[in-house]
Amino acid sequence: MKKITTLIIALVVSFSFTSCNEDSLQGYLVKSQEKSGFITFDVPASILQIKTDDVSEATKATLNTLKKINIVALPFNNDNGEAVKTEKALLDKIFKGSEYKSLMRFTEQGIKVNLLYTGNGDEIDEVIAYGYSSKFGVGIARILGDNMNPSDIMKMMNEVKFDSSGIDLKQFSAIFSEKK
Repeated sequence: MKKITTLIIALVVSFSFTSCNEDSLQGYLVKSQEKSGFITFDVPASILQIKTDDVSEATKATLNTLKKINIVALPFNNDNGEAVKTEKALLDKIFKGSEYKSLMRFTEQGIKVNLLYTGNGDEIDEVIAYGYSSKFGVGIARILGDNMNPSDIMKMMNEVKFDSSGIDLKQFSAIFSEKK
C-alpha cells in the first residue's frame, strides 16, 4: 500500500512539473498571460456566429466543429524588438520536432504565417496559426475543436467573408493598435 501511495505521489508531482512546461505550447500560452506587453484572450466558438444566410450548410457544420480559440500576441513597438525575436525563437523551438504537422506556409502583407495542426487526416483537433513580422510582432491563434476537417476549414475560409456582410472581425483590430 505504501508503494502505491508513493507511486501516485511521484506521478502527480511529475505531472505538475511537466503539464505547464514552457517548452510546450500549452505552457507557453499560460506563461504568456503573465508577461508584460502580451495580448492574450480566449474566444469561445459561439462568438463566431455567421451573420448571413449566404453560406452553405456545410460551412455552418464546419464552424460547429470549432470549440475555442486562444490568441497570444506580442505586438512590436520601438522598445521590444529583442523581446519579439526572443519569443519567435522560443516558439520555433516549441514547434520544431513537436507533434505539430505543417499544413501550409505563406506570407501576407509582410507577415510570415505557418499553419500547423495535430490529429490524423480528416480528424484534426487543433489548428495553430503562427505569425511573425519584424514590423508587427509575433502571435499565435490556437483553434481547438472536435474532428475538424482541413479541407472543410479551407472551403469555409474561402466562402465566409470577413467583413460587415459576414463575420465582423474589425472590432478586434483595436486590440492590436498601439496604446498611446
